Amino acid sequence: MRFVTFHEVDGDRAGVLDGDQVCTLEPGVRLIDLIGDPGRLEEAGERALRHPQAVYAYGSLHLRAPIPSPPSVRDFMTFERHVAGVAKLRAPDAAVPGQWYAAPAFYFTNPYAVQGPEDGVRIPPGSSLFDFELEVAAVIGRGGRDIRVADAEQHIAGYMLMNDWSARDLQFAEMQVHLGPAKGKDSATSLGPVLVTPDEVADRRAGNAFGLTMTAQVNGTVIGQDLWSEMGFSYAQMIAYASRGTEVRTGDILGSGTCGGGCLAELWGRKGLDAHPPLSAGDTVVLTVEQLGSQSVTVLPADPQPLEDLSIPSTDRSVQ
Repeated sequence: MRFVTFHEVDGDRAGVLDGDQVCTLEPGVRLIDLIGDPGRLEEAGERALRHPQAVYAYGSLHLRAPIPSPPSVRDFMTFERHVAGVAKLRAPDAAVPGQWYAAPAFYFTNPYAVQGPEDGVRIPPGSSLFDFELEVAAVIGRGGRDIRVADAEQHIAGYMLMNDWSARDLQFAEMQVHLGPAKGKDSATSLGPVLVTPDEVADRRAGNAFGLTMTAQVNGTVIGQDLWSEMGFSYAQMIAYASRGTEVRTGDILGSGTCGGGCLAELWGRKGLDAHPPLSAGDTVVLTVEQLGSQSVTVLPADPQPLEDLSIPSTDRSVQ
């Protein structure tokens, strides 16, 4: 099934996408309340299709992220082509770090920055190298700890399109202190439009994921394409690593990392900074993954409020 969350006057509402219509679930029922039990999620979806509380045209809705308030968001780096391209920003002959092959690396990003698939996104304060990142996220259904790879897929409630917006100049600067990314990544993460249950894509399984095309466009021009199946690590491996010595919980988001050709930074690494300008106010970014739908987001200008200087004055700097 394909589930959505959308905005109504009295709050968010969940529903099932049926063709070009959305059949709503009971008022007050959120997807995160259901996804911990696949049987309960399926039962609620079937009940909505048989006896919807209301029916809306899909195109008329203000879509929210399917899980608007996830407990956590982990973002991985599983596409080798992307890692290789971005590495060239450091030096033309830079290669994929050996550690990348050892484990599915990730960082935590900001769950408070989650936005819907058509919500405008502001350029982060102080950034002049704004970028998008085309990914597919898995959503944890049943939580767990120290999950084995062989069992991990049973913990996936579904998949959805993800855009990890990135202020590259802020990211590159802050990571010079070997910490982060932080402010370079925490301004916005666009999720959706739909949460697609695993059975919907099972017949397209290939490689470490599914043989479905991922496409990124800016202002109508295709920037890059890849296959979802080109992930170097599987979601099962990602879940096993994420849960090692700790928990993953219902509603947690695990991003695949950017696909090959799925951002401007990779293009800059391969062809130079003149290959494409950074995103600016008024640009439209359209990301599409077969069977998961599309996001169409307009870039908005940065907040005009001046930035406060938080640096330590040079006269006060000392090594302790």
